[in-house]
Amino acid sequence: MMSVSGRMSADSRNVISGDARPLVAHIVYRFDVGGLENGLVNLLNRLPRERFRHVVVSLTDVTEFRERVSRNDVEYVALHKSPGHGVRLYRRLYQLFRRLRPQIVHTRNLAALEAAVPAWFARVPVRIHGEHGRDVGDLRGDNRTYRIVRRVHRPFVTHYVALSDDLERYLVDAIGLPAPRITRIVNGVDTERFRPRTSHVPVVGCPFDGASLWCFGTVGRLQAVKHQTLLARAFVRLLERAPELRSRCRLLIIGDGPLRTEIGQILAHAGASDLLWMPGTRNDVPHVLRTFDVFVLPSLAEGISNTILEAMATGLPVIATNVGGNAELIENGRTGILVAPEDVEALATAMLRYADAAAARAAGAAGRERVERLYGLDAMVASYCALYERLLAFKLRGSIASPGARAVENMTSGGH
Repeated sequence: MMSVSGRMSADSRNVISGDARPLVAHIVYRFDVGGLENGLVNLLNRLPRERFRHVVVSLTDVTEFRERVSRNDVEYVALHKSPGHGVRLYRRLYQLFRRLRPQIVHTRNLAALEAAVPAWFARVPVRIHGEHGRDVGDLRGDNRTYRIVRRVHRPFVTHYVALSDDLERYLVDAIGLPAPRITRIVNGVDTERFRPRTSHVPVVGCPFDGASLWCFGTVGRLQAVKHQTLLARAFVRLLERAPELRSRCRLLIIGDGPLRTEIGQILAHAGASDLLWMPGTRNDVPHVLRTFDVFVLPSLAEGISNTILEAMATGLPVIATNVGGNAELIENGRTGILVAPEDVEALATAMLRYADAAAARAAGAAGRERVERLYGLDAMVASYCALYERLLAFKLRGSIASPGARAVENMTSGGH
């Protein structure tokens, strides 16, 4: 098995060289808890074993998050990259790609895009780049440096995946990509793992256990782009506007990160620390979600949010900021409520509306129905499988379906 240092045993080399299944190298910045990474785990666990082999290459670290991958034939490589552009990693990536000989290299988000260059030099036939969402440094997609970086890398990428209409428009309008080079694939959710509550089962460690309580909650890394401090302030504002809710409303913030201290201070300053449960990262998120009554996502930017889909699959009404792909997932007023980003009053108003159990449960039921109809995990996996096989078939045939598309492919692949 390949070690997290990036080395590979002789036995592993023999297994790889003797296996006819195409090898897909998935490149991420860090293989750790996160929506992008969770989507990759779902893909690895569901893609047919007989069709593809996989290696996960992290430019930085591979954490215990790898244990969520149920397959025992996935390899992992951690390159322990230092901050900044990874030109120094080009040689190591080139050597890795030449040794593994993947048929597909699939990079995800801007932080991993640079791996497309050594993949091109290593003559990897298919080089896919996925755009999953934006970070705090580029909330509206107008960061000039990030646009230039993406444009510079266009010749090294065979095809792009956009997870939302917003990201697809960005690739066309801002980066200048022709639409045929982009496939939109929406995230899917495991509707068996994430399902509505049918009976009350206490969550280990949670101090809020009672049918009379009403829990607003969120799940995600506590970082600036996720903006959980807005939720903390809106919860305080909710209690100021409706003091009678203090006896039954609680706030659950699941995850860890640099905003943790500030969130605690906001509740402490309002004298509401006893109404907050902030346990850090949990491995039982599906169970924890079933203790929520309302899910809130106060992000400054999103692609297609896995946590929104998971909450909807759990039968929860969703309140979210109207950013990125959130409006594609939520039917405003039916399955949830969209609010302007950074608007404390609007978020508190939405929370007040869903403090009403009947309204909240009706929206939650509608959200579950919408997920079952449009966002099943099998549909996502089938889309990626079809894309991989289509691009590989094009390369094997040495042509693309139409002369126009063939010209684009020849131009952008450099003849490789």
